[in-house]
Amino acid sequence: MDQARRVRANGVESRQKILDAATEIAGERGYDGTSIALVSERSGLPASSIYWHFKDKDALLAAVVERSYGRWLAGVGGWAAPGPDATRHEVLRAMLVQTAKSLLDAPDFLRLGLMLTLERRPEQVSARSVFLTVRAEAHRRTMDAFQRLFAELDGDDVRQLATLSMAIADGLFIANEIDGDSIDLFAAFDSAVVALLAAAQRFANRVDGRLIDE
Repeated sequence: MDQARRVRANGVESRQKILDAATEIAGERGYDGTSIALVSERSGLPASSIYWHFKDKDALLAAVVERSYGRWLAGVGGWAAPGPDATRHEVLRAMLVQTAKSLLDAPDFLRLGLMLTLERRPEQVSARSVFLTVRAEAHRRTMDAFQRLFAELDGDDVRQLATLSMAIADGLFIANEIDGDSIDLFAAFDSAVVALLAAAQRFANRVDGRLIDE
């Protein structure tokens, strides 16, 4: 390996170490509890190396959110149907089970993102803005998938279903973080399938634009 390639490889490795350390600390302490000094200590790299890669703590945590979102998105995949003859229930269940698995395999995106969103501060931080942007993209992807699955519904109904689906995922994720030993996350997502299908059916049963009870 020539010198230039070695330098690039070392730079990539250092950046990953910094992001790994920042992810761990932010997950434990939140935005305010994360500092360059702590990241330096945990990564084993000097603060100067961190500042070479990132302008400040805010830019570092924004990069953490972007990377963790990419990992979460890779885990979710394209929500592929389980087979060409799968029922709507089976397709939706496959989607939500894959979501549950991705949250367990790559929880940093939602854990840190929810912390940033719920923290109240006078100034907007870049990491929070990045989370809200990628969150909106996740919502759009969910809407696209639901539009194909529930073709009989209009755009507003699909938007409500997507919002409900993400709210359920948020709630179950938080419940699992609080007391994961007592929660069967996959069984809970099975119940979510029933709830979403019931909501979709109720939307489809509108009369003169009004929701009615079955």
